[in-house]
Amino acid sequence: MILQTQMRGTARRVRYLSAAAIAFAVFISGCASTNRAPVEDRSGSARTTAAASSAASTPAAEGAAVVKPLPGAENAGKPGYYSVKPGDTLIRVGLENGQNWKDLVRWNNLDNPNIIEVGQVLRVVPPGTDPAAVGTRPVTQAKVEVRPLDAKPPVAVASTAAVVAAAPVPPPAPVTREGDDDIAWMWPAAGAVAAPFVEGTSKGVSILGKAGDPVLAAADGRVIYAGAGMRAYGNLIILKHNNSYLTAYAHNQTLLVKDEQIVKRGQRIADMGSSDSDRVQLHFELRKMGKPIDPVKLLPPR
Repeated sequence: MILQTQMRGTARRVRYLSAAAIAFAVFISGCASTNRAPVEDRSGSARTTAAASSAASTPAAEGAAVVKPLPGAENAGKPGYYSVKPGDTLIRVGLENGQNWKDLVRWNNLDNPNIIEVGQVLRVVPPGTDPAAVGTRPVTQAKVEVRPLDAKPPVAVASTAAVVAAAPVPPPAPVTREGDDDIAWMWPAAGAVAAPFVEGTSKGVSILGKAGDPVLAAADGRVIYAGAGMRAYGNLIILKHNNSYLTAYAHNQTLLVKDEQIVKRGQRIADMGSSDSDRVQLHFELRKMGKPIDPVKLLPPR
């Protein structure tokens, strides 16, 4: 009887301890579950919010939304300025506007003439020049001298009264003269014209010949470019004759002059070739104020 009573007491203590242990375990588990989730959510949310707030308020983020204007953008569309297009080089811009590319470097304070950006606006008239006056200067036909290249100067004519002395020959005119149309042009090559000038399509004429045939300066002038830096022109020479006129000689085999060299009318400046062309030819352009005009209208008749 005593033994049974002791056993029942022991069983009650075991059940009590078990229940207490279970209750304690549930309490601990509940506390752990209740505290952990809000900490993770709160810290994660705080980090995300802080990062977003910091990014939005940093100068770098604010600057990223601001597009820096290209050089000269304030002059876009104004007379005397040119907006760079895809494929342009400074040499091409100079040719298209009747200017020496080196002058463009100076007028626009370019650090690297090999780098210009599409949309960049360049000054293409000298500082202090009225662009409107330059742009509206009329294109008039230049004086043409029809004397053959190998013709000898006229001999003084003698009379019974006296010998008339030949008139003194004036000194050569300066290479650069404002608005001068009085230029004695000559053909730059002897071959036949294979492709004529077509307004809006062809910027010059193509003159046939053999590789190595002479290419001659069409008038007195100064070399403002000699090289192969313009696509589709091959080995190219550009001469500036005065403030109005340029001539261009393309597809040469060999260049015989260099930048800034002074050349005379009829001087051999290159050998004909086929650089950047499918046949031997001279592509010849004559431009006034950068605008291509038909060379045949100014060159002497053949």
